[in-house]
Amino acid sequence: MSDEKVWERQALEHLLLENMKEQRRGRRWRTALRLMTLVVFVGIAINIFDIKLGGQSKLGKHTALVNLQGEIAPNTAASAEAINLALNEAFDNPESVGVILRINSPGGSPVQSGIIHDEIIRLRALHPKKPLHVVVEELCASGGYYVAAAADQIYVDKASLVGSIGVIMGGFGVTGLMDKLGIERRVIAAGKNKALLDPFSKEDPKQKAFIQDMILEVHEQFIKVVRDGRGQRLKETPEMFSGLVWNGARSIELGLTDATGTIDSVARDVLKAPNIVDYTTKENLAERVAKRFGAAMGEGATKVLLRNEFLRYGN
Repeated sequence: MSDEKVWERQALEHLLLENMKEQRRGRRWRTALRLMTLVVFVGIAINIFDIKLGGQSKLGKHTALVNLQGEIAPNTAASAEAINLALNEAFDNPESVGVILRINSPGGSPVQSGIIHDEIIRLRALHPKKPLHVVVEELCASGGYYVAAAADQIYVDKASLVGSIGVIMGGFGVTGLMDKLGIERRVIAAGKNKALLDPFSKEDPKQKAFIQDMILEVHEQFIKVVRDGRGQRLKETPEMFSGLVWNGARSIELGLTDATGTIDSVARDVLKAPNIVDYTTKENLAERVAKRFGAAMGEGATKVLLRNEFLRYGN
């Protein structure tokens, strides 16, 4: 065989070999891509449908944890809807021996706080053998303490801030500034109190007295909740319901809370179930996408409406 034919054969074999290698590499990449696609799809499915792998019923005996963080308000992670959903799941699971509600909140809506408080009372009555304890981190004030008062026991750090048992409605008045600037307030309303607390109008003593009476009524509701929840443990003082806050150590002395403790210590030493499972409601991917999509659609619709208005009335 001539050298030229040998070279051609070797070149052909080399070309075939490289082609086979390229095909194998292509198959590996396709396999990897399919696996990656499958992983992404499973992750999306878990988020969209809120799938709990293995199910919480297979977790064994455990302490259920629900977090109440931040301002208590509608459409937040600390809304009554979100907290009560998590509390119901925590109580309903037969494997949970007790529930810890971790609170780090300055308070918020009296209505939302009241709904959470009342649901805790209902769940405790429905599950009398399953205690609910509150563990306070940095802050448990106002509406946060309103919620905490429904618990079996309240545990704090010695430096936690607790209390602020009061009600506030804030506002401002700018009539003096308007007078200096020569600004005249013009408002048309049906109903003499429709402009209640209008910052651009002079304060009306009758309206102020009406608001004060309303706030005092809500305050009395708050005081009753604390007295009912804490019972004989409460050592009332003239300033207890004045809106002041106390550190954790002093709050124990006053009977506003029971003892120092953390999530781990309460789960381990009080509930005797050191395995902690977080039931806090988490916004899944579908909800996040829906909210962003809704916000984008709303912004787009607003722009269209504004544009239409401009076209209708513009030059």
